[in-house]
Amino acid sequence: MKVTKDLVAASATPMVLGILAEGESYGYAILRRISELSGGELDWTEGLLYPLLHRLERLGHVESSWQSVKGERRRKYYRLTDSGVAELAEQRRQWATVVEALKQVWPGGGTLSAIPLEGMA
Repeated sequence: MKVTKDLVAASATPMVLGILAEGESYGYAILRRISELSGGELDWTEGLLYPLLHRLERLGHVESSWQSVKGERRRKYYRLTDSGVAELAEQRRQWATVVEALKQVWPGGGTLSAIPLEGMA
């Protein structure tokens, strides 16, 4: 089961900001981390990630620099700015609100095994 595009899009900004809160990183490593965190369920492409990173950079939430590692090609590394840290805190607050609301409308307090799947569209 893959996560729908709508849910991927909605979670993209907080996911990337959260990963960059762990430390600076470059595109391919961010894609690997997303796959790792989701057990392979989130299948992001470069076409999703790089426009998002560029938007976050334009907004001042992320800054980048080119770095060379001996024996490898140059990579563009991204890191959070103070504005990015504040945006991550706001994203976390908003997602906590969504998660709490979902827990209230899902039978069993949000436990998926308690939701009867028959007849659901």
